[in-house]
Amino acid sequence: MADRKGRDFALWPRIVHRQVRRIKRAAEEKRSLPAQLTYLGTAGLVLVLPMVAGAYLGRWIDGFYSGYSIQWTLSLIFLGLVVGIVNLWLLFRED
Repeated sequence: MADRKGRDFALWPRIVHRQVRRIKRAAEEKRSLPAQLTYLGTAGLVLVLPMVAGAYLGRWIDGFYSGYSIQWTLSLIFLGLVVGIVNLWLLFRED
């Protein structure tokens, strides 16, 4: 039996069964230690780099004001933290 687009419904059980086996096999396979460390390092960098960039940019902007001001530095560090958390969420959602 086929639909209007020519797809054969009789093949669906085999296709679904093959996909289920692939998903189960992937769930059973454990990542190696180097793969886990790489993933952890990537997650750390994704969180820390926006905060460090915000600190440097904020310090540079604060240098233009007279006196001792850290308003831009703190604001951009906080913004970097928010960006880092969003990046982590996107990274973990992908996996």
